[in-house]
Amino acid sequence: MTFEETTAQVQKLFSKAEGFADTLAFDFGDDGLISVDGTKSPPEVSNQDIGPDCTISISMEDFFSILDGSLDPQMAFMSGKLSVDGNMGIAMNLAGVLKS
Repeated sequence: MTFEETTAQVQKLFSKAEGFADTLAFDFGDDGLISVDGTKSPPEVSNQDIGPDCTISISMEDFFSILDGSLDPQMAFMSGKLSVDGNMGIAMNLAGVLKS
């Protein structure tokens, strides 16, 4: 999947998210950054650095493994495939959004 398609997928996921009111970024390293501004309704998704409250660093491959259910987010974190910078509570509340 291209980075543009990944951005569209994140937009789709967060367009259905209820109660997400934080700022978040998915940092895919050299592949790019996807930011989610949940202070707007619906949440605004972009490829700009918005100075998020939480940044999740992960490879695109591992991100899609989490989305398709073949990789547990907690196992990804414990094995170092996923790292969180900033507000850990935001990351922990993403399970419902990412499983939709």
